[in-house]
Order: sequence, then C-alpha cells, then structure tokens
Amino acid sequence: MNPITEDDIADFLLNTPDFFERHAELLAAVQLTSPHGQRAVSLQERQAEMLREKIRSLELKAAEMIRHGQENVLIADKLQRWTRELLLTREPSALPSVIVEQIKSQFQVPQAAIRVWGVAPEWAGQPFALGVSADAQAFAASLTMPYCGVNPGLEAASWLEDAAGAPAASLALLPLRAGPADKVFGLLVLGSSDPQRFHAGMGTDFLERIAELASAALGRLTVA
Repeated sequence: MNPITEDDIADFLLNTPDFFERHAELLAAVQLTSPHGQRAVSLQERQAEMLREKIRSLELKAAEMIRHGQENVLIADKLQRWTRELLLTREPSALPSVIVEQIKSQFQVPQAAIRVWGVAPEWAGQPFALGVSADAQAFAASLTMPYCGVNPGLEAASWLEDAAGAPAASLALLPLRAGPADKVFGLLVLGSSDPQRFHAGMGTDFLERIAELASAALGRLTVA
C-alpha cells in the first residue's frame, strides 16, 4: 500500500467536515506555533488568529477603497468647476487660456500649455495657433490616449513656462480631437518638476475626460 501523505490527510479533513465534531478534544489538544512569537497555541486559537488577520486585511482594503473614492470625488468636483469655466467663456479666442489657467488652479498643475492647428483664419495669429512644427503635429496624431511619463525633450515641452525656474521633469500630453476617429487638431501639455507627478503607470481616465471636454470647447476655433 502507498504510504499516507499530508495531501491525503488534508483531503480527508476537507471531505469529512464532521471529523472534528466526533473528535472535538483535538481542537484543544493539537498545538501549533503562533505566527506572533514562538508560543504554542491550540488549533482553535490558530484559526481565530487567521480570521483576525483576514479581517485586518479586509479592513485595510476597505479603507483604501474609501480613500480612493474620496479622492475621485474631489477630482470630479474639480473637473466640474473647470467645465463650468469653459461654459461661461463666451469669446472663442479666450478658451485656450481659460483651459490652461483653470487646469493650473483647479488641479494644481504647475505648468500647462496648449496649441491648436487648422484654426479658422480669424484665429490664425493667436499665440495658441503658432509655433507647432509638422513633426509635433504628427506626434500628436500618433497618440491614441494621453501620454504620461518622463520628459524626453519633446518639442511640446518647450511650450511650457518653467515653474519657479524648474523645467518639467514629467509630462502629460493630451491629444485633442472631436471624436475617437477624428483627426487630432491640437495638443494640451501638462508638466511638473516632480518626475513622479505624471508617470507611465498612472490612470488616465480623468485626463481623457479633460481632453474630450477641451476638444469639444475648442472645436469652434477650427475650420469646419
């Protein structure tokens, strides 16, 4: 006969739940080493410790979920205030500066800039429509979602004004397009001297919402 293994014993206990009902004395008699020191504890005590550890883990996860929820509510409130300012802006040519300044103030972004191309003739001389090379436009067109990461020395980073003399170490680049399948007509650039402010692993849901709203607002500047 094959010798009985630990797996055999484990399978037997799992498939025979009434074993400890018939041998209740074992619950107190079996001694295990506590993970909190070298003292011996009964099987019942060890099970209770495992349950307490599981409860603590669940409490930590719940607290983290609550914290993330509160952070998302704060961001959503800021997004609503930012959107309100766009809706209150009547002069189309003022929209780019309102977008940039409100992003800085509402979201505490140290540096921000925006460029729009393909604008109607009456806006062609505005600062937001100048200084964009064909390469920068092609790069923006290649973005299917916001780029977040280190500043690799892109042309778009030169549009930013250094905040307190500190150049941008990390960037978020938001392509502007009327719809997912439409051509890119601009680029919104966010920058920070903190290399971790915008990083490759961060979520981009709110950045995408900002890009969508900014695109909808700025569409009136472009040639139909």
